Amino acid sequence: MEFLTVVFAGLIIFVVLVLFWLLPIPLWLSAKFANVNVSLLQLVFMRFRRVPPSTIVNAMVTSHKAGLPIERDMLEAHYLAGGNVERVIRALISADKANIGLDFKAATAIDLAGRDVFEAVQLSVNPKVIESPPVTAVAKDGIQLITKARVTVRANIKQLVGGAGEETVLARVGEGIVTSIGSAESHKSVMENPDSISKVVLAKGLDSGTAFEILSIDIADIDIGKNIGASLQMDQANADKNIAQAKAEERRAMAIALEQEMKAKAQEARARVIEAEAQIPIAISEAFKNGQLGVMDYYKMQNLQADTSMRENIGKNPGDKK
Repeated sequence: MEFLTVVFAGLIIFVVLVLFWLLPIPLWLSAKFANVNVSLLQLVFMRFRRVPPSTIVNAMVTSHKAGLPIERDMLEAHYLAGGNVERVIRALISADKANIGLDFKAATAIDLAGRDVFEAVQLSVNPKVIESPPVTAVAKDGIQLITKARVTVRANIKQLVGGAGEETVLARVGEGIVTSIGSAESHKSVMENPDSISKVVLAKGLDSGTAFEILSIDIADIDIGKNIGASLQMDQANADKNIAQAKAEERRAMAIALEQEMKAKAQEARARVIEAEAQIPIAISEAFKNGQLGVMDYYKMQNLQADTSMRENIGKNPGDKK
């Protein structure tokens, strides 16, 4: 009997716990006291739809107290879609207090897009300052300038879904700074009037298509870098010098090759002369054998050669003789 009593008591406790889980009476009572219309049966059905009743009821109570009553079905649909119900309610209340036009549909769309809708509303009320990385640009006089800018932005609620982020804003600002400095005649004019950069950049409408609205662009720092113009001229001069040296070396090589070719031809000509001179005694011997040349003719030729050699020696300068 005692065992059955214990089992029966355990079953009763189990049934009571299940009923309290299925029938969140304290939560239902808190909703009733807050004048939020939600039935106990609807809370039970939330359990079966795997929706936490406390999340939905707390969101309904908070929005009702803030004067923004939202239907239960809309909150459940957003939760089942993977949204953050609490964050959306907080964003709607903040937007309403700040007189920012934001409805439930837009807030849930922003939340489901992966952006923090509450932070976006706060950013619309309190603008944010974004510091750009160092931007390097060169003025027309060839002097490099390194610039840092502070961009003050606030969230554009209407462009949060599908709008570009901070990286795009900073990239556009950097592009505008490079264009502004590059169009300046001298780096001195940029150093004297840094606000001219801000005016040129703001006039370009850089926040178009982004999730932010640019309020101001302030040039925080400008440093002078390298003399890019002089460096480019030196590089060009070195390149021209190397090209001239290469062409001179090419011409020298061609001259050496031509000289070698002429020497080879001269040696070939000397070899032919020597070969021809070597044939002379043979030709004289053949002439003697064939009777075409007599002894007196040979002596006359020798005398003629001797006279020619004597005249050449006499005609030479004394300094040429060795």
